[in-house]
Amino acid sequence: MEDREDRIETIFEGLRQKSTTKQAIFRNTKSIFEQLRNSSIELVENLKQRITEVDSNVVIEYRSINEFEFHIKFSGDLLVFVMHSNVITLPEDHELMKSSYVEEDFRRRFFGHIMAYNFMADSIKYNRLNDPGYLLGRVLINIENHFYLEGVKQLDLNYNDMARNVINEKTLRLFIESAMIASVNNDLMAPDVDEIRKITVKQKLEEQQVSTPQKVGFSFSYQRKPNVY
Repeated sequence: MEDREDRIETIFEGLRQKSTTKQAIFRNTKSIFEQLRNSSIELVENLKQRITEVDSNVVIEYRSINEFEFHIKFSGDLLVFVMHSNVITLPEDHELMKSSYVEEDFRRRFFGHIMAYNFMADSIKYNRLNDPGYLLGRVLINIENHFYLEGVKQLDLNYNDMARNVINEKTLRLFIESAMIASVNNDLMAPDVDEIRKITVKQKLEEQQVSTPQKVGFSFSYQRKPNVY
């Protein structure tokens, strides 16, 4: 009977600690996501005022989708920011999990995460379901409001030391601005003529445009430096 009680106590204690930890991380991540949202609104308003003086036809807008998603549309690009509602952990062989900072406290093994994707704005507008989007970056947030940033080379951000990285407004704004710059600099590439020489009636009926250009694509930071992503 005593062994059974010990096991139950062990299970209870594990659940209690994990549950408390994950709830705290969720609250941290939600708060940071709202800060990211507010920074995006301010940035969009700033850019909108400046670009209107140059060319009023250039559209820059912020759009709230729900409490876990918002968009920034600028020119032909669409940035999609998404907060995942679940708290995650990472594989044991991930660089972050092997750091002394994480190993010192089991609560640091869990993270909230916010992702930024780049789509062509027309892909959403015309419901082109086969058009690809690209993950630009992911921000992991822990119980201490420290963060770890993974992403494409074009972001040119080096924030992979979670022990020293504490979220602040400046960092969030830099993340948004860098994502916008990476999107703008990633040009559309027309498909090879051999790919579109022949199409089916089904393809014609399903596509708003027969020939849909795609983004060149991004190179992820793990392709430059091992064990970053």
